[in-house]
Amino acid sequence: MNRTTDDDQDLLAHVLLPIAHEEDARATARELEPYQPKRVTALHVVEKAGGAPDKTPIEQSEELAEESYAAVRSVFPDADDHTAYARDVVGAIFDAAEKVDATAIAYRSRGGNRLMQFLSGDLSLKLVTQADRPVIALPRADSDG
Repeated sequence: MNRTTDDDQDLLAHVLLPIAHEEDARATARELEPYQPKRVTALHVVEKAGGAPDKTPIEQSEELAEESYAAVRSVFPDADDHTAYARDVVGAIFDAAEKVDATAIAYRSRGGNRLMQFLSGDLSLKLVTQADRPVIALPRADSDG
């Protein structure tokens, strides 16, 4: 389907930016910056263990989220933030996109070898194949590997 009418929503009107930690947040925001989105909401998902002890204490996870949001704001000073608590990271990204009414989801692959992708359920694949809105895969800088 070709979309060329003026009534179409601007893809970069409101971008949801999932981030994992401070370094990832800064690098991801820098990769998004040249595309000049009108509005950015940074998303940090605190992974819940679903009956087992959580990976990190909630206070530590929330501190990590705040550091990550500050890194995004070093590039996008007016960025909003959204913290989700979930066992299913991709599901949490989709839920957040709907909740904040994002026009697109922009992410930067965190890489890893095939085994790591298999063990993680290949979150990137799920993200780009199951989304109900456009997903923008941002390039990785050469130094990121």
